[in-house]
Amino acid sequence: MRNKLKIAAAFLLISFAAPSLYAADYYARDFGAVPDGVTLNTASIQAAIDFVSAHGGGRLILDQGDYVCGSFYLKSNVLLCIDGDSAILGSLNPFDYVRDPDAKWTALVFAIGQENIGICGGGMIDGRGFDIAVRYTDFVHLGLMEDKLSNDRMVEQKRPENIHFYKCTGITIKDITLKDPGCWNQQYDKCRDILIDGVTVDAKSYWNNDGVDIVDCSDVIIRNCYFDAADDVYCFKSHSEDGVSENILVENCVGRSSANGIKFGTYTRGKFKHFRFKNITIFDTYRSAITIATVDGAQIEDVVIDSIRSIHTGNPIFLRTGTRHTNDNQKPYLKDITIKNMYAEVPFEKPDAGYGYEGPVEDLPRNVCPSIIAGIPDIRIENVRLENIHIVYPGHADPEYAYAGTSKEELDAIEEQETRYPEFSNWKELPAWGFYIRHADGIVFDNVTITLAGEDYRPALVTDDVNGLRMKDLKIIDDFAPKGKKQIITKDTKNIRKK
Repeated sequence: MRNKLKIAAAFLLISFAAPSLYAADYYARDFGAVPDGVTLNTASIQAAIDFVSAHGGGRLILDQGDYVCGSFYLKSNVLLCIDGDSAILGSLNPFDYVRDPDAKWTALVFAIGQENIGICGGGMIDGRGFDIAVRYTDFVHLGLMEDKLSNDRMVEQKRPENIHFYKCTGITIKDITLKDPGCWNQQYDKCRDILIDGVTVDAKSYWNNDGVDIVDCSDVIIRNCYFDAADDVYCFKSHSEDGVSENILVENCVGRSSANGIKFGTYTRGKFKHFRFKNITIFDTYRSAITIATVDGAQIEDVVIDSIRSIHTGNPIFLRTGTRHTNDNQKPYLKDITIKNMYAEVPFEKPDAGYGYEGPVEDLPRNVCPSIIAGIPDIRIENVRLENIHIVYPGHADPEYAYAGTSKEELDAIEEQETRYPEFSNWKELPAWGFYIRHADGIVFDNVTITLAGEDYRPALVTDDVNGLRMKDLKIIDDFAPKGKKQIITKDTKNIRKK
């Protein structure tokens, strides 16, 4: 309750502070900016921001057209107001962008160590990401820039994000559209008191187009947003071992992705605690609706996901621990996770077909994966509650193509893969169609229904090395099962309670 009150207090502070902070209005055109979609306005807009901040703050209004810009910096007590008929367009010249020495990323709109800042107004920030990313690659081939060009694209930190705020306090991003960055869309790193409200993201132009990245931030509200992203949608990261992400609320939001919907990771080094998600829809998404992973040493606890619809998504639930980048000083864990009031439908076909940068098109098909709760022997997953959940799976697993058996020897042969990048598809074939649970303690199924829409040779639920499995009102609907088919396999599972 205390943490919920802290989140509410942060929201009230942001909401009621805004009118007094941004009382004065200034127009970018008065500082020489030209909204013709051609003229480079970086210097004019930066001069306007500096002036407004130095004179007590206010709203800097961009109206009557499109303002082409390279990197500029938002300053304290300035609200950048982009009118509904106007936009900021990212420059198509790579030399117009800055890689900030403190943030260590490249962006169109920066804020470094500022307070009481925001972007609003109903307009758009369009990074023109495909064109600028290709131009960066061209410049490397011409010898004008240096980069390894892994997979024939420049490293993420050198391609411009739309927004990058670093070590800022009191942020409001409201009623704008963020379109097509060259890399991640909006990154908030080591910030506090953030409100992201009524924001639309259309970010499918290039690789790594996440919807939002919250990195080591506290007291964050994301609500009433619609994010359509080529990469992870609602993404929470930690880049440092001393980083803390806490008191995060995401509500009334929709996401579509060729990667994951809700994603903890992949960079997970610090602490994550007190997260609340409510009334979330994820659809047409290639990977998982929910991915919570600690593979770089993070401590993750107290996460509640309530009222989520996952429609046409490759995998509903993926909880994972690992040791991709860990050291002896870290004591990672993943515990106290509640997922409740969830409805999910998993398709047989590829759920993100048609994206310009869709998930991998595999040379060979694979049988549809179950939901996965997979710890490793040294980092077990603890205390997961699944309540009021209904998941519909397509079935049609083909044992003639790939057979995943449930004998002790076959289950022991499933690789741990603890150092791999965490994706539900890492194992290719798993021996259950509903849930696969391994190296975990305190798993509770309470009023959970899993339904099979087509024949599947596999059982519904497989557990391996689980201590404390409680199944209350677990319903398995498999109208295609032959008589006598065993639907629950519990290898090395202790303290089982069925009710």
